[in-house]
Amino acid sequence: MINVALSPARRSASIAGVVMSAIGLLERIPVSIPQVLFRGAMALVFWRSAQTKLANWDLTLQLFQSEYKVPILPPELAAYIATGIELTTPVLLVLGLGSRLGASAMLAMTLVIQLFVYPQSYPDHLLWAGPLLYLILRGPGTLSIDYLIRRQFVTAK
Repeated sequence: MINVALSPARRSASIAGVVMSAIGLLERIPVSIPQVLFRGAMALVFWRSAQTKLANWDLTLQLFQSEYKVPILPPELAAYIATGIELTTPVLLVLGLGSRLGASAMLAMTLVIQLFVYPQSYPDHLLWAGPLLYLILRGPGTLSIDYLIRRQFVTAK
């Protein structure tokens, strides 16, 4: 019987080859796919929060007065601003229109929540900040209205 076991060096080389092939396949995935996922995920988080606020506006106002206590702004104004951001920016992200502006507003709101409202919830806020920061820095990707507008202006020159 012939011994077909690979030597440690050959086994290591074949594992490295498989790993490199897998990395090569992953790198072929267009970046626009995770960008769409980031946009959708963050839109969902903020949209659902807005729907919760709208479901019981009296409770929302009470929470802004007693629990949230955003500095400087009167509670009612803070409630309207937060709800407005949560209703508009998800639409912008889903469409990929004004995506960097929408993601910036969401990130600013996340920072306010982290610093003044729920500082103990930093794991959630970091999970929101990562995709938002990526969208601010790299944009919404090719599957967006922003991309079409930018392409129109770049090719028009």
